[in-house]
Amino acid sequence: MSDANPLVEKSQQPITKAEMGIEPGLPLDIGDGSPEALRRGVQTLLDIEAIRQLKHAYFRCIDTANFEELATLFHEDVTVHFVGGNYEWKLQGRDEYLDAVKAAFTNQAIGHHNGHHPEIQILNENEATGIWYLADNMWVMNFNFFTTGTAIYWDRYLKVDGRWTIKDTRYRRIYEINRALEERPPLSVHHLAAHGNDPA
Repeated sequence: MSDANPLVEKSQQPITKAEMGIEPGLPLDIGDGSPEALRRGVQTLLDIEAIRQLKHAYFRCIDTANFEELATLFHEDVTVHFVGGNYEWKLQGRDEYLDAVKAAFTNQAIGHHNGHHPEIQILNENEATGIWYLADNMWVMNFNFFTTGTAIYWDRYLKVDGRWTIKDTRYRRIYEINRALEERPPLSVHHLAAHGNDPA
């Protein structure tokens, strides 16, 4: 009988653009310099900035239990697949994902998620992809548990009625450390205590 953790084995798969299915996007240039080429170039940069703001809002909303705003960031048919060292989330649809986040970001949790170094590819006027480097800490005090680590996110975005939404989001850990809390952290501020849901 093997002691191998299948989630750890999944995390050892290559994390490359080819593995993630990331294709080259539109070139970041102004083409022939015509007014139309300039317009397209500016629109590409505006779309990249809009997607950056979308993903930054995602990290802000999960750590602050801002579930109402979080719901506006996702396509209704979003696909989610997160692989960690001791967990795997495979979810379909915005409602299922929001239910999972609400169950995780309770008044007994502290979330600290930062997304860095975006690599955004605009495929066409309505589709794009993005790669993000995550660094996170998560305290779950009702289970006396702490997790820290990094991961690579890769997303697909779809523009709906002029707004970019997250249509597909995945991540795989680069490393993850889990340990028991010997004592509750000495918090002087705890936002989720007031705004997170009660644990189920």
